[in-house]
Amino acid sequence: MSEPEARPGIPRLGWAIAFLAVSMLLGVAFSNLKNTRPHVVPGHLQKISQVPDFSLTDQTGRTITLADLKGKIWVANFIFTRCKGPCPLSTLRMAELNKRLAKARKEVQLVSFTVDPDHDSPPVLAEYAKSSEADPAYWQFLTGPSADINNIVVKGLLQPLAKEPDGTPAHSTRFVMVDANGWLRGYQDSADPEVLQKLMIDLGDLLRESKTNNSK
Repeated sequence: MSEPEARPGIPRLGWAIAFLAVSMLLGVAFSNLKNTRPHVVPGHLQKISQVPDFSLTDQTGRTITLADLKGKIWVANFIFTRCKGPCPLSTLRMAELNKRLAKARKEVQLVSFTVDPDHDSPPVLAEYAKSSEADPAYWQFLTGPSADINNIVVKGLLQPLAKEPDGTPAHSTRFVMVDANGWLRGYQDSADPEVLQKLMIDLGDLLRESKTNNSK
């Protein structure tokens, strides 16, 4: 009986080329898979609650509702024009944030809610806004009936609001972040020396998430 004829083996060089080709294909596939995954935001930016609708008046006398902010990420803070405590620092840092967001004008809005609406009428807020070079198209100072202010601050943005014995408003010093779909997403302390850097990182995460969702 004759011996079975030996089959020619695949040269080692051939195996190496084949392995390299498969590795490259897998690498491309894995890269594409990573690029199609939704952007995952950090734990402190997970959805907290849906912000309820509101109707307030900005420094130009225009009525602003939640619908006017739809499609934009927005950052809110709480101030009053007669404040001698934390408000000047909060406003100063909001003004600096406004400058840093120059390239994201169409995507991020700044909103300052007065917590002293009986005094802070639209003309009073307009003067206050002017001192911070606030363009009302991108940074709105909102006022309205006390009950409406209390509702959006306490029930909507989940921040404390009260009055000192002398009637001075006692309010949160936090910056509040709301996404383009009206979801409350997180907070940063305006008194934190690194708050601007932290806000820019957080807003970058929310912008990437928004762009990923819009591309689906």
